Amino acid sequence: MTVTERLGELGLSLPEVAKPLAAYVPATRVGNQVWTSGQLPMVRGQLTTVGKLGAEVTLEQGVEAARTCLLNALAAIAAEAGGVDRITRIVKLVVFVASTPDFTDQPKVGNGASELVGEIFGDAGLHVRSAVGVSVLPLDAAVELEVVAEIA
Repeated sequence: MTVTERLGELGLSLPEVAKPLAAYVPATRVGNQVWTSGQLPMVRGQLTTVGKLGAEVTLEQGVEAARTCLLNALAAIAAEAGGVDRITRIVKLVVFVASTPDFTDQPKVGNGASELVGEIFGDAGLHVRSAVGVSVLPLDAAVELEVVAEIA
């Protein structure tokens, strides 16, 4: 089954590639890998989840934001690689979680993206990951995500 077919089976589609907020590109290819810039939880140009986990943003909202970030990252990778079906493996995720000092569930937020990668790619979605708490993210986003993927 292709990645496109699997996305359809899950009722998902990739969004348009999010426009950069500053002087960078959404993704770049290095050999057989594509590295993304940080992707925010944007839907149709609007930030969906703002604030901090442990304050105004719930764990469930953070998990959903991580899933949205992942779909944005896959769109950026697909644009650079020549299509989503050229993605052969997800290598690494880095999840940044804007959170209060006492919030310690950054890994659970990251699971939103990690579990979705598994649903989409199966064994090719097994990846390494970091989930890091930070004081603030661009535009006061609750979550930001970077992805490294292998492509055909």
